Amino acid sequence: MAEPSDLPGNTEGSNGTRKSSDHQTTALSPNKDVGLGYWNNVECNVDGMLGGFSVVSRIDLQSSRNFLAKLGIGAKPGLRVVDRALEGGAGIGRVTEGLLLKVAKTVDIIEPVIKFTDTIKGKDGVCKIHNVGLEEWRPTQDDQYDLIWTQWCVGHLSDAQLLQYLKECKSALKPGTGLAVVKENLSTIDVDMFDEIDSSITRRDDKFRSLFAEAGLAIVRTELQKGFPKSNLGKLLPVRVYALKPVSSAS
Repeated sequence: MAEPSDLPGNTEGSNGTRKSSDHQTTALSPNKDVGLGYWNNVECNVDGMLGGFSVVSRIDLQSSRNFLAKLGIGAKPGLRVVDRALEGGAGIGRVTEGLLLKVAKTVDIIEPVIKFTDTIKGKDGVCKIHNVGLEEWRPTQDDQYDLIWTQWCVGHLSDAQLLQYLKECKSALKPGTGLAVVKENLSTIDVDMFDEIDSSITRRDDKFRSLFAEAGLAIVRTELQKGFPKSNLGKLLPVRVYALKPVSSAS
């Protein structure tokens, strides 16, 4: 989907930039119909994708480019442009256009909201578009990606669904060199936070790490997002980015 509970700090449209006061702390599970209903009523622009926080988009994309450069991926001399990338929860393609198409020759997309993918369909470099939720996506044997990027959307998945999605990502990574990146908001309290507006979860850092390990993925690099401008809409949640590889190829 697009971006709300994960609104900075399901789809890029799913979780996006969200202020801390937007969250409830009840231990509920995401409801797909509620989430889709929210996103189908959001405008097809960056402000819609980021819950009114479009001001953070530029620094978010720049930080993500810098993060990939530290992993050897990028368009500058000394870095490599990869062959195939996938964006999970792509929304209107803010990250696909602003980041992935600059570091990958082709990009596939997972995004259930058709009005969002209609805005990027047919653009140079955009190949397969899967109009399904992350929990429904199943890669084929031919789907081998150098980079899978998932940002501000896994809050629309239950823990079990996120675990399954991570396992599917692992199976779709190019053996030896493939990299999965997850960039999400973090809970600022002792439990995961639930947002009733878009029916999404904001998880704790230790919950993410536990799910990564259970999926057989090792963290090869992680950073906290820095430099977001102050917003008069409220305090943003912290955002962390994790680069992951299958345990067997992480060393």
